[in-house]
Parts: sequence; structure tokens; C-alpha cells
Amino acid sequence: MNGKNGLHPEPCAFVIFGASGDLTKRKLIPALYNLATEDWLPEPFAILGLAVDKLTTESFRASLSTDIEGFLGAKPDPDIWKNLAGRIEYAQGNFKDPAVGRALAQALKTKGFKNAVFYFAVPPTLIGPIAENLGQAGLMDQAQGFRRVVVEKPFGRDLASAKALNAELLKIFDESQIYRIDHYLGKETVQNLMALRFANGIFEPLWNHAYVDHVQITVAEELGVEHRGGYYEQAGALRDMIVNHLSQLLTLTAMEPPASFSADAVRNEQVKVLGSVRSFAEDNKRCVRGQYGPGALDGAAVPGYRKEPLVAPDSSTETFVALKIFIDNWRWSGVPFYLRTGKRLARRSAEICVEFKAPPVLLFQKAGVDFLSPNQLVIRIQPSEGASLSFGAKVPGPSMQIGQVDMNFRYEDYFGKKLVTGYERLIHDVLIGDATLFQRADMVEAAWSMVDPILEHWAAEKPRFPNYNAGTWGPREADELLARDGRAWRECGENPAP
Repeated sequence: MNGKNGLHPEPCAFVIFGASGDLTKRKLIPALYNLATEDWLPEPFAILGLAVDKLTTESFRASLSTDIEGFLGAKPDPDIWKNLAGRIEYAQGNFKDPAVGRALAQALKTKGFKNAVFYFAVPPTLIGPIAENLGQAGLMDQAQGFRRVVVEKPFGRDLASAKALNAELLKIFDESQIYRIDHYLGKETVQNLMALRFANGIFEPLWNHAYVDHVQITVAEELGVEHRGGYYEQAGALRDMIVNHLSQLLTLTAMEPPASFSADAVRNEQVKVLGSVRSFAEDNKRCVRGQYGPGALDGAAVPGYRKEPLVAPDSSTETFVALKIFIDNWRWSGVPFYLRTGKRLARRSAEICVEFKAPPVLLFQKAGVDFLSPNQLVIRIQPSEGASLSFGAKVPGPSMQIGQVDMNFRYEDYFGKKLVTGYERLIHDVLIGDATLFQRADMVEAAWSMVDPILEHWAAEKPRFPNYNAGTWGPREADELLARDGRAWRECGENPAP
């Protein structure tokens, strides 16, 4: 796809607060490079990195040039990278210092950029001070061009703090200027959920309680907390994953058809889903938490969470969460949605599995068939993006035997494999002002409202950790959560596309 044939962004400056951090070199710069290769960046375009580290523009560019190949996963085109690197500048400064805001305003004026995106690649504690500095410097005035801010998760740590942060930002910015980013929403398969549901007459008529038995949403990671032990001790799996990634997957799977694909029309329907989730306040048996102990992955021993760097030796932080959610509306009445996410699990995988109700076996019983496998529609998000649909077919031979077969689709087989970080589409959407895949203030608060009762319950009860070995699929209680309903977790990665 060539940018000149589609929505091309207006000339813009891209300002990164916290430019010397991991997010910039691992995700943002590789994503901007990938956009450049597709001709999806504006012209003119400039990248200004701000951080407290004592770097120069030359040393910052040199560092990024060294890192880009490793985080891109391929050798960059030298001409494209030279052109992009030439647009990068660096400035050192204290984000809380009003002089930084004034200098930034002058720099944008000198360079002639009326449009600007401000990316907050910083810890949550710095969001407020940076926002205030931008406001005091008049940098959010949109009289002559657009000014937008991108805020990374975590957005608060509970409902009260999320509301406070929203209020702080909305004192300075208009809601339309704020892009609360979740990189999971940048994956093609996640975006394809709406196309799959609403552009295909074979799915939407079945997408309700009359035909769907249950839905499973899994985001599993093989990795542990790596170098993020300090952050993870304050967050945990519920705050880190459920409030953001999995709640977004839940809403896109369960929402009603929007009136249009405008940002607010889509997000209005997502908020309705979260507002319909049955409260956990009176029923905490529908939530399971776990923490990994030592184990093995790919034949190599790995330590337990409590042995990871910057983790307390008696930590009660969860690294695994499983939830049974009910959405109390007409479409999903009585249909359970099972969500699970965890670190150090058996396999890296993210998928949505819609299991349909099994057909009656009466017709086949005289032929000796006592059970028919239910149909499953599996939307694979990672590592191999695509979808598969399972259905029953007769096994060749004289007797009536039913076997399960699968139709598989992989994106790369049809559209080729592209280098992506998950940020390309989202950064481009910010540049063109499309907020469809970004969380609105009421969405964030609705997600926290869903999990706040769980946090309160867990805070009052000391867990028995660790309760699952690294390299497994989580604690026994997660299996029991489904077994009580006569169901079982699907092993992610089953029936991969050929």
C-alpha cells in the first residue's frame, strides 16, 4: 500500500517525551521506519526527542542506528534509514521545567510546524507535569493546526486514580486531542474482528446467545517479567493486561454493530459492553489469580517470579489472571466469556475462540455417533495472525464416522509478510486524527469499574503463591473455573494454519 494513494498525513512534528527509553528504540522508531518504507509519513516531517539523559543529536542518532536492526528484525534499507535519521533531533531537559515547554514552542515555530503530536513515552507520574508544561507554553492551541497527545498505559492503577488522571488531562486538553494507546489494537487481526463480523453474512446472524456456547480470549506469554520487575510489582497481570488489552478484545468481540465506523460510534458500542459486564462485587469465585514458580521452557530451567530482578522475595503480585465474565444484555444473555492472561506460560499465543453450541446428535446416534465436536471460530492474533473455522466432516469409509476438519487462513499467505511492531497503524491514525482504535476517558473508567471489585477482594486476602510452574498453562484453579461448567480451555496454537 502506498501512502500517496490513501489518507496521507499533513506536515507534522513528532515530539517524544522520554526519547532515550526502551519504548522509543524498541517500538516507536522501528514503527516510524516501517511507515517511511510504505510512504505513510507526512512531508515535511520531523522527530524531536526529549529526555533527561546527556545526549546530543549526533549521539542519539548513532544509538538508534545501532539498535534499529535488532528491534526491526531485519536490516533497514540504508537510504530510507538515512532519510529518517536525518529528521531526528534530540534535546535534554527536565520535563517539569517551564523553560522546556517554552523552548519546544519556539523550536516548532522556528521550524514552521503548525501541527504536532506529543508522545508521552514516560512513567505515569510524569504525565501530569508534562501536560501542565505543554498547556502553560501554549502548545495545545489548535488555532492554526492540530495538536495531539499520545498517552501510554497504564492509565491509572484503579478507578479513582484513572478518574483523577482524566480530570488532570481534561483541564488542559480537549478529549479529541487525547489518544490513549494500546498497541494490541494495532494488530491486523484485532482490527479484522469488525470486518469479519460485520462484512460477512455467515457470522453475524450466529453471533449471539442462541448459537454461541461460550467465548475464550487468551493472551499468553512465554517470557517472564524480564527487566520490568519494578514496574510489574506495582501493576500485576490484572492491571497490566486485563484493563487494557483483554478488555479491548472483549468489547470488539461482543459489541453491537456501530451506526458507522466513525471513532465515537465504535467506542460508544464498546462502552456499552463494559457497562453491561456483571459485577464481581458479589461473586469473586469467577476470578482466579496465579504466580509462576520455577519451571522449564524449551528444555531450559527458568526461575520463579520471586527470583526475578527487582521482585520482592515474598511478593503477592499476580502474574496470571483468569476471569469468567457475563455480559448482561440481550445478545449475550447467559453466555460466559472466559479471559486468561499470564507470563511464563507454555506457549506465546493470543487468540479469540468463539465456540458454537453443539448440534443434536439424534440423527447420528443410530450410526453409532454419540458426540459431535462443537464448531469453533478461532481468531489468531499472535504469533501467526489469521483465523480458522472447525467443522465436522465424514471420515472416508463404509461407516458413518464424523471427524473434525479445519479451514485455515493466514494473513501472510494472502497479503505477504510485513515488518510490524503493532504501532504502525496506531501512529498513522494519530497523524491523520482517527481515534477509533484509542480509548476514550469513559472507556478507561468503565474498564476500571469492572476490575475494581476484584482488586478490593484480592487486597483483603493473602494468596498462596507460587501456584503454577513456569512452562505450564497456569494454576489448577483456572482449569476448575471452566470444569465446573463442563468446559475446558482450548490449547492455544492447536490446528495451526499449514
